[in-house]
Amino acid sequence: MRAFDLQETTQILETTPAVLRAWLSDLPEAWIKADEGGDSWSPFVIVGHLVHGEQTDWIPRMQRILEHGPSKPFEPYDRFAQFDASKGKSLAQLLDELERLRDENLETLRCQGLSAADLDRPGRHPELGDVTLRQLLAAWVVHDLGHIRQIARVLAKQYRDEIGPWTAYLPVASEQPGDSG
Repeated sequence: MRAFDLQETTQILETTPAVLRAWLSDLPEAWIKADEGGDSWSPFVIVGHLVHGEQTDWIPRMQRILEHGPSKPFEPYDRFAQFDASKGKSLAQLLDELERLRDENLETLRCQGLSAADLDRPGRHPELGDVTLRQLLAAWVVHDLGHIRQIARVLAKQYRDEIGPWTAYLPVASEQPGDSG
């Protein structure tokens, strides 16, 4: 396990839009809109969710911590807002928007000149209770990585029935949402 490092955090967060663009940009629509059935999310929905998070989650919550501490809880996050917000948009538009917003948000983060004491400042999450700025920023990284993993699982499942006996060696194709893998 690694201790939190703001520079490393920023490096990881910088890569997400490029990773998703390289991975998803030229895939056929059927792959982009594929999901795992039920209420599961497609890569298109996941990218829309990441865009919404850039608009309403990470930086606004950081600013809330820095300005108000735990005295003013975070606004609740709408985990499903991307369904309406992404209507009529293409994946290319969402990827462009993600890249632009992420660049702006990372610039805002860098301009804060955060100290170790700032990273330990508390805030209040509406469901989780007391959290620190360090925890919020670490969660941003893990959130990105979790959705990258989710996209990999959704894409892998498109060939689940085609891999035959390799299923034993390729658990990503049969992993269920929420599996720790």
